[in-house]
Amino acid sequence: MDILIDKHVCIGAGQCALTAPDVFTQDDDGFSELLPGREDGAGSPLVREAARACPVGAIKVAP
Repeated sequence: MDILIDKHVCIGAGQCALTAPDVFTQDDDGFSELLPGREDGAGSPLVREAARACPVGAIKVAP
């Protein structure tokens, strides 16, 4: 799967990192980023839920 984080939209709410901590983290400024080696979602069933949890829709997931 392809995961896209729009850094211009992200507000650093952290819902993605709370929902799927095995795939998402937050950078030094608090904005969402993918963990190294997890760019494809690593098969986590929570990636789509993390995208839905984003309050500003900064995360897009494509199959």
